[in-house]
This record gives sequence, structure tokens and C-alpha cells, in this order.
Amino acid sequence: MKVIHLISGGDTGGAKTHVHSLLQGLNRHIQADMVCFTDGPFTQEARELGIRVDVIATRNPLAALKPLREKIAREGYDIIHCHGARGNLMGALLKRSTGLPVVTSVHSDPRLDYMGRPLSALTFGTLNAWALRRIPYRIGVSDAMADLLVSRGFDPQQTFSIYNGIDFTPRVPKLSRREFLDSLGLTWPDDAVIAGIAARLNPVKDMGTLLRGFAAAHREQPQLRLIIAGDGQDEAALKQLAAELGVAGEVCFAGWLSDTDSFYNALDINTLTSLSETFPYALTEGARFALPTVATQVGGIPYLITDNVTGLLFPARDHEALGRHLAALAAGPELRRRLGAQLLEKGRTEFSIESTIRRQLDIYEAILRRQARRDRKRDGVVLCGAYGQNNAGDEAVLTAVLAELRSIDPDMPLWVMTRKPRQTRLAYRAGAVYTFNFPAFCFHMAKAKLYINGGGSLIQDVTSHRSLWFYLFTLAAAKRLGCKVMMYGCGIGPLQSPRNRKQAGKTIDRNVDVITLRDQASQEELASIGVRRPRIVLAADPAVTLPADPPQAAEALLEQAGLRPREGQRYLGVTVRPWPGFEEKLPAFAAAIDYAYERYGLLPVFISIESKLDHAAAGQVVSRLQKAPAAILPACKRSELSIALFSRMDIALSMRLHALIFAAARGVPLVGVVYDPKVSAFLDSVDQDLYIPLDQLAAPSLCALLDSAAQRRQDRAALEEKTARLVELERGNSTLAAELLAD
Repeated sequence: MKVIHLISGGDTGGAKTHVHSLLQGLNRHIQADMVCFTDGPFTQEARELGIRVDVIATRNPLAALKPLREKIAREGYDIIHCHGARGNLMGALLKRSTGLPVVTSVHSDPRLDYMGRPLSALTFGTLNAWALRRIPYRIGVSDAMADLLVSRGFDPQQTFSIYNGIDFTPRVPKLSRREFLDSLGLTWPDDAVIAGIAARLNPVKDMGTLLRGFAAAHREQPQLRLIIAGDGQDEAALKQLAAELGVAGEVCFAGWLSDTDSFYNALDINTLTSLSETFPYALTEGARFALPTVATQVGGIPYLITDNVTGLLFPARDHEALGRHLAALAAGPELRRRLGAQLLEKGRTEFSIESTIRRQLDIYEAILRRQARRDRKRDGVVLCGAYGQNNAGDEAVLTAVLAELRSIDPDMPLWVMTRKPRQTRLAYRAGAVYTFNFPAFCFHMAKAKLYINGGGSLIQDVTSHRSLWFYLFTLAAAKRLGCKVMMYGCGIGPLQSPRNRKQAGKTIDRNVDVITLRDQASQEELASIGVRRPRIVLAADPAVTLPADPPQAAEALLEQAGLRPREGQRYLGVTVRPWPGFEEKLPAFAAAIDYAYERYGLLPVFISIESKLDHAAAGQVVSRLQKAPAAILPACKRSELSIALFSRMDIALSMRLHALIFAAARGVPLVGVVYDPKVSAFLDSVDQDLYIPLDQLAAPSLCALLDSAAQRRQDRAALEEKTARLVELERGNSTLAAELLAD
């Protein structure tokens, strides 16, 4: 593979480091050459690293087109890779004439690149915006930057993410801490706690917030000091601000430093106060020295810094929160050690330069594969279900189905019919259309190979007749428009209306090719409504295949709610929902939860599956508790985090099916309150008999079920084994989807 990189050649900071380290690493695997449009330190450093560099020195972009086209034709490149406004402009102009795939790396928010320079924003910024829209593939330097691009209308299926990786091999700095301080003329005492930042002194880095937060922390912890490594347009104003705050003697403006190893080695705390970031090297370089880090909660920073796990986060411009964090770190050597060690481990595991190079090679290979399939007449899958309605169960199903489809073909176009297209594009990096935008989904069905309806209980008329009719319409429309049709991991029924039963049976039998079901009762319901022609297979709910986030993520969520998970607290995970008859049973729920707290020390944690409905129902129960303090957690945005949270519970008490699925997958003892046959069907499938119908619920019976669950806490492995059997069964869903796509 041969790739040509286009970049202006005047870049500094993180973009320079990223491009240099990327090309140096790529050249161990492929041929990666660079063309710059100006000569200088950037190109000289690249040559010293062994990177092949050509310079086409011209201020007129049109004059560079001909020699670039000739070079591309002569060398036989496979991909054009652009960086920055000048590179993007050239890539956009070369796309049609060369016929090559063009990709750009977006290192920072294009709308903030020229902050404080209105003329440059009007000229270079406008040209860059034009070019970005004409380049078919984009790489955000962090997931947050990729999400930003998707939120601005770029195709999520042509947008990738990568991280600034570094070499985590331990380094010996040139200067000791004392020698480094002496080199700056600092006579600070040896017991000083030194915070530092390495960044340009410009508005985006918001050093004013850093100085204000530092000044507040210094009043509380006078041993605190600050070193600012960097230069830029705001230097004079920042020095004046430090004097006004009364901390000029405790702040060192060190200027631009080439010896960053000695700088980080001299620090006790690393900081970053940016208003916008992709994935800054300043954090990974600090991580290499196991520095506890305080940073703004913006851009790609939270992907490295988990609050109170691998560092401390605060809202941008909130100098008071920053001051509190700095004071806590200055006063707590054990806190500094713990956060620094955990940050080093995460950085070494997930953000090494080797992983960055491998990720970039994977992106190149994906781009070439996707280019090769552009002329297919039919390609991809359209999915329809109860998506985009803030229901964690349905979103878990979507997460699992998309993962399974991508395991079949990682480059397959995927389109989701959803109530919230923008949210779905961001969350799943898939195409999305509004559920009731009939022209749009018909357009995609006419081009797709497979239509998937599911999972969940879509074919039922208990909650709505209209939703049933809608889903039946989509099955018929998909078949008429030439798709293979599959109902994926579904539950069927209840279907109460005779008319609905007849229409559902006829529509499904005529239009569906394959049906996979999550329980035996659904298979019996299909037979009772006369469905015979489709291939019907008993599988399982796709959500059983989902992994959990690391335990630290759940611990952090509990800590944020003030639940002290590190002190060995035991929890009862509770999920309730509004349903006819629920309010009559509130005293029974409350009495049983109080009992579990008094008898077993189980602190009730209410976990929502459908955020608004479940949160309100939880509040009704909590208002009736007499003894147990309770916490109501906000709904998790990601299914994997919900699963991690349930795995931290000692017992799960739930009305919601997917809360039970999440808990069962982690071996948590289950107590179900059955409002719908699908709940008892799942519990039966994993041999769990601790459930009671909602209309029969009473405090003594629920307390007895909790007693039985408490006895089963030591046998989590048995439940995990039973759930693992469902995972094996669930693979039938993706196996049959693959067969339909291969036809």
C-alpha cells in the first residue's frame, strides 16, 4: 500500500507530533510519503525521522496541482491523506482527477482553528469548510472529534476515529527535578507541590481559568506552585492576571520547552484547561510519568480521564471547580498516587503509539474496501424497531444487532429507522432516518439487501394498535421493494384483537423470509396466528451478547451518586415502571425494599431502563420508604455501562425485561415482578423461579423472594453458565442474517 500525505508544512504542537509519529510508524508497514507546501523546521524534523518529504513551495494552490498529479501518477499511490486547511483544499481538488480515495485527519475543531483571527477565519476557514464537505472520508483525532463531525452532518459511516498514541517505554529525563527547577531560576522548596501545563498561550487553552483556579487553591494549600510551559499571544495578559491575583511569585512562565521529559518529571500534577480539544498529547505525555491530571470535560479528554478514576474533570471555564480539585490533590499524596497509577495503566493499555499505527492501517484498509463496493446495485441493511425512544432495553438490542451485522461485514452500509436520527447517528455511527419519513426509508429499502424488523416485542397490540399496523406495513413494503426480510430476536404477542391476529398472521406469512424468536411462547403464538411459510428458529434476545464496561466505570458512577462503593457497600438494584396496577403496589415495593436494607444491608439503587417513565416510578417508591436511604441514578447512555452497573449489584429486583437480562449476564440473583409474559418467559429460560405477577404482589411474598435471592448470592457462577447457554443460542440470529445477505 502507498499513501501520500498532504500538509502545509508549518504545523506545530499536537498536529506536528501526530503527523511525524504516524508517518514514522506507518513506514514500518507501508510506504507513506509526505508533500509539504512550505519548507522549514517541520519538514527538516520529518527528514531526520526518516520520512520521505517533497516540498512544493508555492502560495498558489492551483500551481501545485499539476506537479502533485504527476507525482501521484508516477508513484502509483493508493490513497491521498490530507491534514489541515491547505492539505484539505488540495485533496478536494485532486479527488476527481486522480480517482483515488481521499481522507483527511481533523486534528481540531475547524470552527475554532482561527479563533481571534477573523480575516483568516473568513478566508482559510471558509476554504477549509468547502474542502471538508468534498472529501469523502474523515478521521477525527479522538471519538469526540469524530462525533463533532457527525453532529455537523458528515456521514457517520465514512467517519473514523483515532487517538494520539505515544511510546510508553519508561524514559530517564535529562534533568532531575531539582536541576530542572534550577534551570528555570526557581528556588521553590523541595516539599512544594508543583502543578503544570504544556500548551500554547492562546484563547482556546483558557489559561485565565487555570490562573484563577490555581490562585483559589493556593490560598488553601500554600505549598502549591504552577509552571506554564508554552508561548503565545496571551502571555503578557496572563502575567498581568497572575500579578492581580497575587500569585506572580508562585507561577513560572517557562516559555516553550523542548525537554518535555524533564518538565513532566518535575511535576506533581498535570493540568489542561482547554475550551476545545481532540485528544491532547499533553495528557498522554503526563500519563507516561504517572501524573494525576485535572482537565476540562471537553472533546476527547473524557475518553482518557474518567472522573475520580484516572483523573479529575471539571466544566470548561469553571475556575472554582478547578481550584477545589487542585487543593484536594495538593493535600492528598495518596490521591495523587492512585489517580496517577490508574492513568498510566489506562494510557499504556489503550493509547500507545503501536495501537495508533494499527488503527490507522485498519482505516486505510477499510477505505479501500469501501471504495471497491461503491458500484453494487444492492448493498446493506435497513433496521427498524422501537429505537430512539430513550429505552435502554431497545437501545441495547440495537447495539447488539449492529455489532453482529458488523461482525458479518464491517463495511456494510447500515441504516436505522429511529425517532431520533441525530442521536442514533452519534451513538452508533450508522446511517439514520426518522421512523415515519416514508420516502427516506423506502429509498433505502430499495437499495438495501436485507430489512430487519426487531428485536423486542414489536408484534403486539397491548400498548398500541397503530404501532402494530406500522410494523406490519414495513414488512410488506420491504418485500415489495426487493429486500430479504428478517424478524430478528423477536418476542411475539400478546395479540388480543381477532382482526389484528388475522392481519398479522397474513402479513408475516406472505412477506417474511426468516424469523428468530427469543422464547418458546412466541413460537407458539406464531403458530396460533397461522404463520407457516417463513423459516422460524428459536434463538434469544440479542442483548444477552453485550459486554460490560470495566468495573471502574460503574464504581465512578456510584461514587458520583455518593454511594461509597470502595467501602464495601452492598446494593439492591431496583427497576420499576408505570403499569396499570403499579401504584396500588407501591406500599408492598417500599416495605420489601426496607426489609432488604434492614435484614441484609442492601442499599437500594434505582436504575432506569426507560429514563422518564422509570425515573418517575422510582420516585414514587422512594417517597414511601421508611428506613432505607435510596439513590435514583440517571439512565445510562450506553448499554455497556448499564450492564457494568448491574454487575455491581448483589440482587436485582426488576419489572423490566432488559434489567433482568443485564443482571443475569453477570450472574446477579434475580427477582422479577411480571407485568408482561415476556418477563416470566425470560426468567424461565434461565431457570430462575423467583418471580411474581404484578397483580398478586404483596409485601410478605416479595420479602420471601428476596430472602431466596439472598441465599443464591454465592452461586452467581451457575446463573452465568445458564445465561451463557442463551448466548450460544443467540448466535442463530446473526448466522441466519449472514445467510440471507449471502444469497
